[in-house]
Amino acid sequence: MGRPVVRRIRGRYVVALGASLVLTSTVAFWTIDDSKSEAEGVVDDFVAALNEHDIQAAAALTTYPNAAAASLTQMFDGLSANGASTGDFELGQFIDLSGESGFFTVDSGWNFGEGKDWNYSTRGTAKKLSVGWRIAWEPDVLAPDLPPGGSVRYVRTDAAPPLVFDSTQNVLMNERTINAILLDPAQMPDPAASAGQLADVIDVVAPLITADTLLSDLAASPGSSILAVNLRDDDFAVLEDDLRAIPGVVVAQTPKLIAGDRRITSPLLDSLRNAWQQNRDATAGWAVDVIGPDGSLTRQAGFQGPGGPDLHATLDPRIQLAAEEAVVSVGTPASIVAIVPSTGAIVAAAQNSYANEQGQIAFSAMYPAGSATDLLAVDGIDATALGLGVNYSMPGLDAFTGQLPSGSAEIDRFRTVGHETSEAAVTPFGLAQMGAAVSRGSAPLPSIVAGQTAVADKETSSIPPDALARLREMFQRSAHDEGLDAYDGLTGFAGNSGDDRWFIANRGDLAFAVYIEDADGTDQAVKMSTRLLSEMDSGSNE
Repeated sequence: MGRPVVRRIRGRYVVALGASLVLTSTVAFWTIDDSKSEAEGVVDDFVAALNEHDIQAAAALTTYPNAAAASLTQMFDGLSANGASTGDFELGQFIDLSGESGFFTVDSGWNFGEGKDWNYSTRGTAKKLSVGWRIAWEPDVLAPDLPPGGSVRYVRTDAAPPLVFDSTQNVLMNERTINAILLDPAQMPDPAASAGQLADVIDVVAPLITADTLLSDLAASPGSSILAVNLRDDDFAVLEDDLRAIPGVVVAQTPKLIAGDRRITSPLLDSLRNAWQQNRDATAGWAVDVIGPDGSLTRQAGFQGPGGPDLHATLDPRIQLAAEEAVVSVGTPASIVAIVPSTGAIVAAAQNSYANEQGQIAFSAMYPAGSATDLLAVDGIDATALGLGVNYSMPGLDAFTGQLPSGSAEIDRFRTVGHETSEAAVTPFGLAQMGAAVSRGSAPLPSIVAGQTAVADKETSSIPPDALARLREMFQRSAHDEGLDAYDGLTGFAGNSGDDRWFIANRGDLAFAVYIEDADGTDQAVKMSTRLLSEMDSGSNE
């Protein structure tokens, strides 16, 4: 009869006794209760420290604490999945080999989100040293195939990035490398000289960035690097040698979804990036990779993300470029939003530089409704039928139309408060949505990506026929009063709120709104509208 072997398997002690008779053998097992050995206690403490992410405690139980601490830190950082991961560790079995050593296994499980699980088992040994029992340090006790000096990382896996097409089915945006040109004060012996050289080099692509603006940015962030300019690959290729020769210049390259036509600078581009990223995230895969010190990679778990579908934006480049030409004609914040009433497609959104300083005001800035309340005062009108006071959520964009007094859509509230004291507010998008509602007879559900219409936070109804006729008559009369009869099929409504001026227009299956803050002249919004129409009709932006 052989010598009994004591093993601990998943928290239980097992005695195995083997006996052989010619060609057969039998094994008898007894479960016994016994106190842990010192060796097993050390392994238990090591596993407990892993579960608590106590790096120093776990490392101190190994034969090489410094190396163990470095590997443990890297593992927890590399598998953090931006804070979304969980790691659980359990002692699988412990076997006393002799009074000087022991063998153990650790079962590990990581979860990186729904359906993203990595489960594995590793082996290790414990040794009795002069200072007591310690885990014989090898990195692969933490993860399979992890070599000394290696790392283990959770990574996202993506297929080739999808494209974004415009309404004419041409590529509007694609992912390209953007070269961020930074100035690092720690690498500049003479900041003034470096700032001057950099301003000279990038003047051809960024004339507004000067040595003074760069030095001002450096002074505002003492000791920190500043972003000088972002360059596309084609520009960077021309300037690279000159840029890298400047002391303190650092180049950081990152992929970014950008418009192929440099002239298009719509606030919708950021919204389309958000929609594109949501699409990308929905199809992303994941993996856990072990990377050797030589850069070799061993994939342990996960899968390649499939290619996501291309996005088809509603933006019409002809209308967008015309809006951009028109909106820069004034020296105060101004914006233009254009919608196709029959579908709700947002085909253009433009802001000038003064408006851009305030953010995406075309879809979020609340302005006093002013004379817009004249439209809401028509008998039989519910403001929500015009889309006012309705918020729309769509992939990549939350669009606000305005707000109503005390949350009420009843027009009596508007009649009792004057234009100057009304709580009613509108956004430029809200004005365009009102124009679209008058055109089609009800507020459309907007969209910036074909097939992905918005969800409204309130129900809307059709405009009653009598009220709709009255609204259309008001549009026709206002357009005539503003001298716009030369534009066939154009109707509109000019209004104001204090010194601000706006104009809502309908022409065929297009509704748009122009909004100008602190307008220099009562007819500025109408003039901007006629410029928009002239640019569209001339086709000079194609």
